[in-house]
Amino acid sequence: MSGPVMAWKDLVDYSVTHELLAKQLYVVFSEPTDGLGPVLECLDEHVRYQTTLEHDGVMFAAGPFASDDQQSWNGEGMFIYRADSLDGARKLADLDPMHSQGARSYKVRTWLMNEGTFSVQLFYSGGKPRIS
Repeated sequence: MSGPVMAWKDLVDYSVTHELLAKQLYVVFSEPTDGLGPVLECLDEHVRYQTTLEHDGVMFAAGPFASDDQQSWNGEGMFIYRADSLDGARKLADLDPMHSQGARSYKVRTWLMNEGTFSVQLFYSGGKPRIS
């Protein structure tokens, strides 16, 4: 990519001064390293880990990606962490059984959430809302 770039700090400052949320989160893109088999072998442990992060308030959102034709799942997923830093997000991803056991590899990107709505805390697993 060529052309002008904007410093991340400048974008964060822009978001703040324009009354956007400017909430920095970390998005983990996770994909199989050797097909679906190893992913399925780790799936229960992975879900337990993700649910623990959810209940600890670390997991903002997570879930699988459908294939392009929306007919199957090849083992890919995405998670969004509330972490203190990019390094902290990588450490969380490293502890995920999918990654620690080599079933998936991952890439983490810093994401600035600026717009959207949310009004109730709802645990996606178990479907139990918590009103606080």
